Amino acid sequence: MIKFNHILLSPLIIILATCCNTTTTLSSAVKGIYWIENQIFPPSSINTSLFTHVYYAFLFPDNLTYALHVSNATAATLTDFTTTLRAKTPPVKTMLSIGGSQSNSTLFAVIASTAATRASFINSTIQVSRTFGFDGIDLDWEFPADSNQMNDLGQLFQEWRVAISAEASATRRPPLLLTAAVYFAVEFFLSTTSPCKYPVASINQNVDFVNVMSYSLRGPWINVTGAPSGLLDPIRNVSVSFGLQSWIQGGIVPEKVVTGLPLYGLTWQLQDPNVHGIGAGATGPGPGLNGAMAYFQVVEFNKQSGGKVVYDIETASVYSYSGSSWIGYDDLLTVTVKIAYAQALCIRGYFLWAAGFDTTDWKISTQASKAWIHA
Repeated sequence: MIKFNHILLSPLIIILATCCNTTTTLSSAVKGIYWIENQIFPPSSINTSLFTHVYYAFLFPDNLTYALHVSNATAATLTDFTTTLRAKTPPVKTMLSIGGSQSNSTLFAVIASTAATRASFINSTIQVSRTFGFDGIDLDWEFPADSNQMNDLGQLFQEWRVAISAEASATRRPPLLLTAAVYFAVEFFLSTTSPCKYPVASINQNVDFVNVMSYSLRGPWINVTGAPSGLLDPIRNVSVSFGLQSWIQGGIVPEKVVTGLPLYGLTWQLQDPNVHGIGAGATGPGPGLNGAMAYFQVVEFNKQSGGKVVYDIETASVYSYSGSSWIGYDDLLTVTVKIAYAQALCIRGYFLWAAGFDTTDWKISTQASKAWIHA
């Protein structure tokens, strides 16, 4: 078993910290979490002392009107979501997230392509957000496919900001927040088509912050084990650190960057149980639903199966294995190291995916919050 070496990352973190020209105060730090609509884990179960922003996931635009579709059942859920979280102590900012990995990327491309479709979509998002008492709007377009769509996204953000400001001025209410969930790096350099870069200038001017999806970098769709959310990668630029630095080097203001932390693990079925390191051959997904397990399930799996937990120095990640089952995930130590790295970069904060995946006593969420305060 490899013991994780805290000293390994400390020189890098110290160097980055000395280059930091701005400081994110504790009061302005983002500690977010996405909540997927379900009855098993209602909004009332969320411990708001650990978070500043909670995202409702997801609403979707209509493919004909481009307005958000809200059924009667969804309307009741939205109302419960905002009223419940505002009544909690402490209250949190409630964010309406639109899209997600199961949404239609082509539809978002159509919406962003003309002034008329953008206006229909934007006006609808503001109306729905105000009707149900949200504090902000979050766009999760996965993902713009080329440079034209990226340019359209930049135009969408600009017009969205203008509309939000106009509505706030007309109603004399605080303007809605505008955020976006984005790829782990500023550019789709792994794309089979021409690489395309996010509209950083428009983001800096019009978006409050972006939620960088620094997870699912590797998974059982490739028959080789790997760190799903490794901070480092000695071979390829597929790591949390590379992704975050690419955003900053690409020109985004660090205080507009929020990094993602997964509350889940990804699993593989090993070809040979005796070969179980990172990079070991696999035959496909391991235990869990389609090769994914919530963090509390990983903890239970390790306990019941006697799984061996290994901290990998080269990727600054953790994995466990038992027999032919292999799981890559984040635990208390790797989350702490990631938080220290994020603060060294002077970014705005972090978010977690997703509520209900942590242990019942919120082990990962609590550690992340404490690490940010005390780092």
